Amino acid sequence: MIRTTVGALMLGLSMGLQAASFVVEDIRVDGLQRISPGTVFNYLPVAVGERIAEERSGEIIRALYQTGFFDDVALERQGDVLVISVRERPAIGQIEIKGNEAIGDPELLAALRDIGLSEGRVFNQSVLDKMTQELQRQYFSQGKYAVEIASEVTPLERNRVAIKLDIEEGKTAKIQRINIVGNEHFDEDELLDEFQLGVKGALDFFSRKDQYSRAKLAADLETLRSFYQDRGYIHFNIDSTQVSITPDKEGIYVTINISEGEVYSISDIRLAGDLIADPEEIYPLVEIGRGDIFSRKSVVATSEKITGLLGNKGYAFANVNSIPEIDDNAREVAVTFFVDPGKRAYVRRINISGNDNTRDEVLRREMRQMESAWFSNRLVALSRERLRRLGYFQDVAIETPAVPGSTDQIDVNVVVTEKPAGNLMAGVGFSQSDGLILNASIAQNNFMGTGKQVSFAFNNSSSQTEYRLAYNNPYYTIDGVSRGFDISYRSIDFSENDTANYVTDELVGQVNFGVPINEHDRIRFDLSVKNTDFKVGNNPSREVLDFAETNGDNFLDYILGVSWINDTRDSAVFPKKGGLQRLSLEASFPGSDLTYYKAGYKNRHYFPLTDDLTFSLNGELGYGEAYGDLEKIPFFENYFAGGIRSVRGYKSYSIGPRDSQNDPLGANMKAVGNMELFFPPPLGGVESTVRLGAFVDGGAVFDSDNGGFDSEELRYSAGLSMVWMSPVGVLGLVFAEPLNEKAGDEIETFQFTFGSTF
Repeated sequence: MIRTTVGALMLGLSMGLQAASFVVEDIRVDGLQRISPGTVFNYLPVAVGERIAEERSGEIIRALYQTGFFDDVALERQGDVLVISVRERPAIGQIEIKGNEAIGDPELLAALRDIGLSEGRVFNQSVLDKMTQELQRQYFSQGKYAVEIASEVTPLERNRVAIKLDIEEGKTAKIQRINIVGNEHFDEDELLDEFQLGVKGALDFFSRKDQYSRAKLAADLETLRSFYQDRGYIHFNIDSTQVSITPDKEGIYVTINISEGEVYSISDIRLAGDLIADPEEIYPLVEIGRGDIFSRKSVVATSEKITGLLGNKGYAFANVNSIPEIDDNAREVAVTFFVDPGKRAYVRRINISGNDNTRDEVLRREMRQMESAWFSNRLVALSRERLRRLGYFQDVAIETPAVPGSTDQIDVNVVVTEKPAGNLMAGVGFSQSDGLILNASIAQNNFMGTGKQVSFAFNNSSSQTEYRLAYNNPYYTIDGVSRGFDISYRSIDFSENDTANYVTDELVGQVNFGVPINEHDRIRFDLSVKNTDFKVGNNPSREVLDFAETNGDNFLDYILGVSWINDTRDSAVFPKKGGLQRLSLEASFPGSDLTYYKAGYKNRHYFPLTDDLTFSLNGELGYGEAYGDLEKIPFFENYFAGGIRSVRGYKSYSIGPRDSQNDPLGANMKAVGNMELFFPPPLGGVESTVRLGAFVDGGAVFDSDNGGFDSEELRYSAGLSMVWMSPVGVLGLVFAEPLNEKAGDEIETFQFTFGSTF
């Protein structure tokens, strides 16, 4: 009887299980502790009833050893019974990690678990060694070159082990200097301004630009290459890059050796291939001209624009290559754009998935790309944009795969991730102008999956109480005309806002229609019936008493409103480009108790300066006037200025004419302007929820019967702002300093609003 082990496999093979083969009548496994015999039998390449000979022993041992469960495997024959003796590898009883700060326990344990090192799994020393090396590389990528990782494996009872990782992270190595060698036409500081990496300045408190990263350096080198090639240095080359670490592993020096070459200009621009489109349609897309300095950026942008033009004409697989012909003697480049349009692609089918609650028609009516029509990149992008604007989905993804077996058909696959369409909300908030605010609302933005909106809301503060019931059908007609109804009750105590002493109770019923003009413009019509109860407060001013004596205290008015809305913003939250305009006019019908009209215009536009900086301009104008028997627009319809949503730094409602008791009365003319530079917070990772701004505001309200617009009455302020979309509500903070305050102005240097839901 011969015994064969993993350590002596070749010896077992040469001596054999027995001089002759035998039929296995039974198989017995000895040495198992945690692993069941059934698991072993699943991996065995032999079964009861089979005949085995000596050449099968190596196959059996390899099969069991490759499972990773055993440190040793031996085979024996006892009569016609095959006996397999094993020694199990120990199981991991516990894992302890100490000293890690840059990489947290959850991340480390998840990484260990992914490679098979977790409590209850079989321990493998080689896997632990590889993990230690990989963890070291992870720390190196974060600039911690002094990291030391020690692993200790301690035996436990019941064939288990405890793994302990002791990590000494050390300090993060900082970039001490980046040297560029070979630059003759540009200063080193100008080139380094393009880099993500660099030496921190005195004011870079939260910057991480001095933390070395191989990936960031590679990106910076490509940025450097683009910088030169966009300025005509077509033969620019990075000859070598050296990165050295100081002996204490805390400082890094980077040296970049470059060859600039000479500046090349454009000698000619040509179009070749199957153009499809008229050359007169293509040439305006070309961003370079004869005699211009060669720019790789402009060449690439031109290729992309021509590709986009062809894509909009149905050529989804178009390819436009730029072919430069370099004349080194004349230092000129002739650029040929070779157009390969491929076959025109048609949309076979639009497939929509993920809309478990929303009806298909709600999505399909927003699609601008049609089935059986030419494929258009522009229409697909516009369709995605319109679906995102609905507000029903957390995410909208559109893919356009080619139809298998076809060279000219594609499918448009729309995959949406729905979010809850109904909201039951109660809230509490505070603002300096309105005090404590309570609110509650029930809203269905996608009622029963039809795309219709139904809502009821209640809001209460120290100055006003409001109830509102609203319904809107965005597709009252098939071409997108909307129809809505709105019933509301609002009571406002103006004395609580430190304005004139009176109260208005308004009951309003409204029907509205919205007519789309194009993808970004819409005309809205409103027809309202409004009943207003006017109540004189305690110790009222002369103006309030005169109005009540002249006009009474109850008014029934019929009001028609029309407005034009243009929305080109790239996002409704923290937009970076585009704008929102609204031009409105509302007027009460002749025969109403109060005959007046109000016209307004608001335009806020966003200009991206860089990836991180956005400049915003905002302007608001308003004018109201009475007609018929009414001598002056009711002062509860007046405009007001001041506050966090107007001219910051001044108390809400405080700017403008005052009544006989020196309380703000508002006026029938309004002019407000804001300039603001938005920038991300210094701490990374919160850009989507926090936005900072530096602003200059100006504005006031004016009485047309007392001189009208007067530039000397304008108030200005400057300051800093912050908006935080917190998990419990929106927090707005402003630090503003009035620039030209006058006697009697009410100043609020710090202003804020906050609201929360629960």
